[in-house]
Amino acid sequence: MKHMLQRVFCVFLSAVFVMGIPLPAIASDARDDFERLIQKEEAQEGQQEKERGKQQEEKADSKDTVSAPSAILMETSTGQIIYEKEPDVKRPPASVTKVMTLLLIFDALNEGKIKLEDEVATSEYAASMGGSQVFLEPGETQTVDTMIKCISVASANDACVAMAEFICGSEEEFVAKMNERAKGLGMENTHFENCNGLDTDGHLTTARDIALMSRELITKYPQIHDYCMIWMENITHKTKKGEKEFGLSNTNKLIRHYEYATGLKTGSTSKAKFCISATAKKEDMELIAVIMAADDSKLRNKDAITLLNHGFGKCQKYMEDTVKPVKPVKVKRGVKEQAAAAQKEPFFYVDATGADLSTIERKATVKKSLKAPVKKGQKVGEAKYYLNGSEIGSVDIVTEEAVGKVSYKSAMGDVVKEILL
Repeated sequence: MKHMLQRVFCVFLSAVFVMGIPLPAIASDARDDFERLIQKEEAQEGQQEKERGKQQEEKADSKDTVSAPSAILMETSTGQIIYEKEPDVKRPPASVTKVMTLLLIFDALNEGKIKLEDEVATSEYAASMGGSQVFLEPGETQTVDTMIKCISVASANDACVAMAEFICGSEEEFVAKMNERAKGLGMENTHFENCNGLDTDGHLTTARDIALMSRELITKYPQIHDYCMIWMENITHKTKKGEKEFGLSNTNKLIRHYEYATGLKTGSTSKAKFCISATAKKEDMELIAVIMAADDSKLRNKDAITLLNHGFGKCQKYMEDTVKPVKPVKVKRGVKEQAAAAQKEPFFYVDATGADLSTIERKATVKKSLKAPVKKGQKVGEAKYYLNGSEIGSVDIVTEEAVGKVSYKSAMGDVVKEILL
């Protein structure tokens, strides 16, 4: 627009010159008028550009950008929710169920109940599983390590049941432990009926609950990423018929098409449609994006990438470098006069508003005294954190030692010591 006005102005001056009109009389005023017009047009264009940017930003933050009916975006280290859309609506999760199955497998490894090199036998029941599978045959054995690969990479339903039976004796007992573990994680809207996610009545969870179990798996057992990032790998079937190679191909295409992807699990059935728990890491930011009931795999992946890009683009993390010391708390009628106390852990916070996190304020309150006996880890106060006058989180302040209650015998002993001294 500016260039067009300048050309018009030049044509105007040429016409004036041809007509013989004295330029000094009008050139100055005409130029001023045109300059004002240009400035006005530039201001309007700038305002329009700002409006377009604002609209695009609002659109990027809108739920309309996620086509799936249920979705959630969580920052891993804090568990903070950055985005949500119908996060607590119960839906079938398909093979995303296997996040919990894998969690229990790694729990068993961590507790020493099983080892990666242990041989796992495939039962008739396990081999009969339909859907995604690696076609384990009855009586066939594979190591725990191979079974984890089959579950993580190829989403093998038969391998899930074989592992469930190996750990608990039956899939039924294993599923009971899945529901128990879910309850312990605060997954209030989840009930599992099987260990692999095949459609069955009552097998339901939510986007929020999937994020919770995904966070537990990747934070407690980060080695899961080593399995989830395998693109293709062969396993060897060893049966009475002989040996043959079978190729595993990862169901999660994000690990090849999204540069920050680290896992975790896809799923799809006729009832569940297309689901994913997608994990990704960029620099010091790790995110979990859960998509449920997308219409197809492309939309599922697009929604997951949209959420992850939103998180990496918008979020900034605040990490408390050093925790301020806390004064000891007086103890009444204790064998010690005071108990050492400290903030339980550093404070973490994730912001998606662009706020100045250097302005975060900490206000700590601690009880003046405690009555013995005092337990180690007993809450005695809390540190609250504020941003722009609003509370954004808190961390408990706890005792670092136990203090017993003074007895008649110990009191008399103290009196005698005082007299002798």
